Amino acid sequence: MELHLLADKAEYIPKIAKWYSDEWGDIGESRSTKALELKLTDYLNRNKLPMIVLAMEKDKLLGAAQLKFHEMSIYPDKEHWLGGVYIDKPYRGQGIAKQLIDKVIALAKHYQVSHLYLQTEDHSGGLYAQSGWQSIERVNYKNVDVLVMKKVL
Repeated sequence: MELHLLADKAEYIPKIAKWYSDEWGDIGESRSTKALELKLTDYLNRNKLPMIVLAMEKDKLLGAAQLKFHEMSIYPDKEHWLGGVYIDKPYRGQGIAKQLIDKVIALAKHYQVSHLYLQTEDHSGGLYAQSGWQSIERVNYKNVDVLVMKKVL
């Protein structure tokens, strides 16, 4: 498996938009897949944030994760977020998410980010808790109960 930036594999934007729409499209303001495709063009960066990291096996897209700004509007002071961690269903349970998350953390450190935040519907914290993320609080955001977590880099 190899990790790439979306900026180097922009042809996968429609697939990622479909994944995100299918998985989270009913949360908050529903966006069409086309609207998500347009939003994902903001991540076509190689030397600045925001970025999306892709997990690939040859020409097969396995998953994606984002290093982004201000994911939750209720936390305007929390700037940098890990988000959009998605692994295509046939490839789940193989450690791909951890590799994507580790790469996002490495990129965040490279860009001198001191804290990363995330939100998850898994109130146990799951993989994130196992990887040293600390729970901040549980909140209802856009009609979904989520756990907000933080990692000091």
